[in-house]
Amino acid sequence: MASTPGILTDWPWTPLGSFKYVVLAPWVVHSTYSFMVNEGPDRDLSYFVILPLMLWRMLHNQLWISLSRYRTAKGKGRIVDKGLEFEQVDRERNWDDQIIFNGILFYLGSRHLPGGSNLPMWKADGLVITFLLHAGPVEFLYYWLHRALHHHFLYSRYHSHHHSSIVTEPISSVIHPFAEHIAYFILFAIPQVTIALTGTGSVASYLIYLTYIDLMNNMGHCNFELIPNWIFSIFPPLKYFMYTPSFHSLHHTQFRTNYSLFMPIYDYIYGTTDKSTDSLYESSLKREEESPDVLHLTHLTTPESIYQLPVGFASLASKPHTSTWYLWLMWPVTLWSMLLTWIYGRTFVVERQRFEKLKLQTWAIPKYSLQYFLEWQNEAINGLIEGAILEAEEKGVKVLTLGLLNQSEELNRYGGLYVHRNPQLKIKVVDGSSLAVAVILNSIPKGTTEVLLRGNLTKVAYALAFSLCQKGIQVATLHQSDYLKLTKSFSATESKLVLAKSYAAKIWLVGDGLSKEEQLNAPKGTIFVPFSQLPPKKLRKDCYYHCTPAMKTPTSLENIYSCENWLPRRVMSVWRIAGIVHALEGWNKHECGYTMSDINKVWQATLRHGFQPLTTTVTTQTKND
Repeated sequence: MASTPGILTDWPWTPLGSFKYVVLAPWVVHSTYSFMVNEGPDRDLSYFVILPLMLWRMLHNQLWISLSRYRTAKGKGRIVDKGLEFEQVDRERNWDDQIIFNGILFYLGSRHLPGGSNLPMWKADGLVITFLLHAGPVEFLYYWLHRALHHHFLYSRYHSHHHSSIVTEPISSVIHPFAEHIAYFILFAIPQVTIALTGTGSVASYLIYLTYIDLMNNMGHCNFELIPNWIFSIFPPLKYFMYTPSFHSLHHTQFRTNYSLFMPIYDYIYGTTDKSTDSLYESSLKREEESPDVLHLTHLTTPESIYQLPVGFASLASKPHTSTWYLWLMWPVTLWSMLLTWIYGRTFVVERQRFEKLKLQTWAIPKYSLQYFLEWQNEAINGLIEGAILEAEEKGVKVLTLGLLNQSEELNRYGGLYVHRNPQLKIKVVDGSSLAVAVILNSIPKGTTEVLLRGNLTKVAYALAFSLCQKGIQVATLHQSDYLKLTKSFSATESKLVLAKSYAAKIWLVGDGLSKEEQLNAPKGTIFVPFSQLPPKKLRKDCYYHCTPAMKTPTSLENIYSCENWLPRRVMSVWRIAGIVHALEGWNKHECGYTMSDINKVWQATLRHGFQPLTTTVTTQTKND
């Protein structure tokens, strides 16, 4: 929102929220019906293809979003180091409003503008006229409109909304108040209306021109430089007719320079070119891929989780993962993405952060949670994880953490397999078990005298039971096999281990293997505290559920603009935090396999670096993950 919002700031369909697309329904239905029932000259293809054109523009923009976030996370060619935040993601959430607006005007133009209907597929003269008019009046008028928008009266009421994004993403290009978009459409309509009125318009002309606008808008707002230097070396005058991401980035950091639309010629003519334009371009191009200090290795969870990664849909990534109904409509794309990950099969960069002096990255294994439960997939998964560890070793990474099921006992003995295979590793492999135990111990309500331990007995489960018994808290198990395993593990505190005769305990520590029937037998008001990486699948509305072990991040941890799986904003899993603390403390040992670090030492170090326990609000409103 602008600092002092003016009139026509909000879009007319803002009150409709996610149902805003209904404003297009009358035209979509009418154009489809007309195309299907009419024949010959009465069948207007140009009217019908407006919807596919809008869908293409959305897909085009999304491809740029994904490319930009991926490239920015890797660091190659990055222009501005400052990170994104949730506030910017929320502000830029409705980037598709301008496509809806343009779509409505195109439908109206097709019906009421002379020469706007029954357009042929191709006319070369119309395309030439379009780009001549763009290079002439459109670019010239935009330059002066843009300068006017930087006058304090218009800037405070309108254009400051766009400039709230110092670090730009492709979709930042279209984040303006409604009134600004009206002005921009009038400018871009100059060539489009002209070719319609002169009878030189064609479907191809409109498609190519709109794609050009989207291409240049998205490219110019990327936070990485991608225009190679050899282009300008071959044809030096091109610098006056094509801008670069670094050129426009200076406009967002300096505000009073580089006003041009796509052709910088008017900045050169009127002396508003930033003095550091050439040097920033050269330095950005020379910037190599970033080598992180701490690497978190995660994996995909569900087929739809690809959309909820930072490189997926920005609006979904900025919220805790939930099942969204409209993703079911995208099953062909989902199936295609699954096949692509299966064929491509390489670990990829997801996001980056910075904390104190540490550079952090997250990589994802292209495997889904279901595949981790298939024994015949173990060799392939271990190969990918080990390959990522060795690649990180070559890049000089100090600490690598294993997230989600990348550290399961059945797969790799909590990561110990890789250290055993590669004893000369300099990189420290951390599974985060010690911090997980510390967080769970500190989330159990004070005054608790008994807990029920249920789920697969993992490294964390054994450590929890031992620590609770040492504190004098009785640990009950539902199954004799679990009871025998635990007593055998630490006989000195066996007296505090009991075999439960009922489900009466109100505090349940649960992991994978908790059955639906066991949950149904829990008494009303039971508090379920997961010790597993994945949350319980079936939930009861009359019980309370903690999230999987996690902590709040310090405000100084930069570039957090997405949620980690099902966790709330600015909350990070302890398996990920453990690696950061390990690197900050300079601990020169692995924490994987069956070894554990000093739980209290890890806990105190984590608090000292600003990570805070979650304040769990007991609520009965829960939902399936």
